[in-house]
Order: sequence, then C-alpha cells, then structure tokens
Amino acid sequence: MNKELLDKLKHKKEAYGRWKQGQVALEEYRNIVRTSREKVRKAKAQMELNLARDVKDNKKGFYKYIDNEKKTREKVSLLLNETGDLVMQDMEKSEVLNVVFALAFTSKTGLQESQAPETRGKSGARKMYPWWKRIRSSNT
Repeated sequence: MNKELLDKLKHKKEAYGRWKQGQVALEEYRNIVRTSREKVRKAKAQMELNLARDVKDNKKGFYKYIDNEKKTREKVSLLLNETGDLVMQDMEKSEVLNVVFALAFTSKTGLQESQAPETRGKSGARKMYPWWKRIRSSNT
C-alpha cells in the first residue's frame, strides 16, 4: 500500500469515530467509506495485475499470494448438539452440522424465515434458537 491509500484509511477511521460521536453526518461518512473502498479495490487490482504480469520473473511471489488467498481463516465456533450440550471437537462439530444440513434439505417445507427466528433479550443482543429442532417438530 502506498502512503495515499494509508492516509485514506486513516481518514476513514477518524471519520467513523466522529460519526459515532455525532460530529459528522451519516451521508458524509458513507461518502468517505465509498471512496476509501474504491481506492483499496483499485490498489488490490493493480497489485494483482502486477503479480500476473511479472509471474515469469517472480514465481515465488505469485504463488505465495495465491496460497495466501486460498487459506481459510474462519473456524467453526462452539455448537449445540441435539441434547443441548456444547460441542468442541472438530469431528463432533462436523456430525452436528451434517445432521442440521440433512434435516434442512430433506424436510418437506425446507428452511424458512419463520423457522429461524431471532429475538432480542433484555440486553438487546440477538439470540439464535436451534432451528433444526423447529424443523423436526414441524415435520412430525
């Protein structure tokens, strides 16, 4: 990244802080976000173009970038199984997800919005209810 792009991102961060404090209008903040997003996309496209153009001379850099893009960075968080116990092991998580997807794709009605409701508690945080239990009860 060049200095101009870093300055744009810093300006965006500062604008977010001012917007949260009520010092900047939402539309002005959105414009700043749009322009910084556009600059980042153009810089990334230019970097990828340079990598593709110089692949004959810089194979190591090209394949390093490709390998980095292929990596998955997110992990599956803790899940609840059918009995309501927390599942922590990867194999157990895969079994729970297998059951959930099997129920979702073999049910007559399929997954609908009403089967996965979100409610807000006293704290205002969203709570997700196990929707596979709702699917199972609707099929019987």
